[in-house]
Amino acid sequence: MEELNLYKQWLENAKDQVDLIDELKSIENDTDAIFDRFYKELEFGTGGLRGVIGAGTNRMNVFTVAKATQGFADFINAKYTNPSVAIAYDSRIKSDVFSKTAACVFAANGIKVYIYKELMPTPMLSFAVRYLKCSGGVVVTASHNPSKYNGYKAYDANGCQLNLDDSKKVIEYVNRTPIFNGAKQIPFEDGLKSGIIEYIHDEVITDYLNTVKNESINDVCKDADLKVIYTPLNGAGNKPVRAILDMIGVKDVTVVKEQEEPDGNFPTTPYPNPEVREAFKLALDKAEEIKPDLLLATDPDCDRVGIAVKDGNDYTLLTGNQVGVLLLNYILSENLNKGNLINCPIAVKTIVTTSLVNKIAQKYGCEVVDVLTGFKFIGGVIAELESKGEAERYVLGFEESYGYLSGGYVRDKDAVNASMLICEMAAFYKLKGKIWDGYYYIGL
Repeated sequence: MEELNLYKQWLENAKDQVDLIDELKSIENDTDAIFDRFYKELEFGTGGLRGVIGAGTNRMNVFTVAKATQGFADFINAKYTNPSVAIAYDSRIKSDVFSKTAACVFAANGIKVYIYKELMPTPMLSFAVRYLKCSGGVVVTASHNPSKYNGYKAYDANGCQLNLDDSKKVIEYVNRTPIFNGAKQIPFEDGLKSGIIEYIHDEVITDYLNTVKNESINDVCKDADLKVIYTPLNGAGNKPVRAILDMIGVKDVTVVKEQEEPDGNFPTTPYPNPEVREAFKLALDKAEEIKPDLLLATDPDCDRVGIAVKDGNDYTLLTGNQVGVLLLNYILSENLNKGNLINCPIAVKTIVTTSLVNKIAQKYGCEVVDVLTGFKFIGGVIAELESKGEAERYVLGFEESYGYLSGGYVRDKDAVNASMLICEMAAFYKLKGKIWDGYYYIGL
């Protein structure tokens, strides 16, 4: 059995990885477990890697991450002179380990590495790639999947996830790389000492937050006494979301303590997905005491945000379609009212996102562009507009799965940006008296 041969090879070659060896020894007589770990290789798909953490070719571990990174490094070196990459990671189990593994491989291949000192949201990886003028980037995350998963997303020089053509080329390089000894590596500390690995400076974080704040339309939050409950679901959103809310004047923010600190085990919410009510349970329990205007929850890598609003004596979760429609109407109507609505603005949505967008867009002379599912395609439209000198036409991109972005400063959905705009929108309508039972009147 080929799987058994691979199992024995891993026992021999993974000796330095104690946790992997312990796992392998624990399944010595379990043919089903051996088969599941070795019957295939974890595939580098169009977005990168995603899989269960553990030992074997069909698992996320330092060997499969190194193999993928070597293939990506080969692709970058073939395309660029003096290349560089940015790396970020979230709170998931081994995210920090996998991010350093990737850094060590890139550095060994002569690629300058910029890596965040601590966990950061996925959009802040996209921002760093663009800010530092990198050739590509990696964020280690499995988004909202259960805790046993981790993943690896690859980005291009525009700060957008790799397009289909580039992904195919990277896959070719990855498939040529042997799982053991196929990836070049240097020690992380040696890379820091030599300067080929460098921590990303705090000014990048500051500039990111300032850039997000520039997307604000109305300075209303400080006057609305908006009361918010927020949960980062033990993920990367805690610091940046709270920072941006403070910057726009949302001062009354109660954070769900059990879900405040990073914890890849997600002990209070096995499925940390803000689309589902279970993820809001602790926030909803807190709402009985706090009586907030709004509840916010960001997923572990803080690229998606869900909200709950008061509905009689309970709170209702709004869908991604509902929030996207509200945001688009708010952005278009308020820019028009302030005389800032440009000629022929563009909104971008995925093909599975509500067509109600078209009705709102028509009202304001806004063009709607439909793209395939996946925010990389929205990012591609932003990049195309930028290449034509028409970047200012882009006003909002969103998908029904809770992903939103106003502004072209990144090429991925951004829950920091969306959290800010949602709170601002709620404050605006609250001051206008157009809020009841938690729903916002948009005058369609």
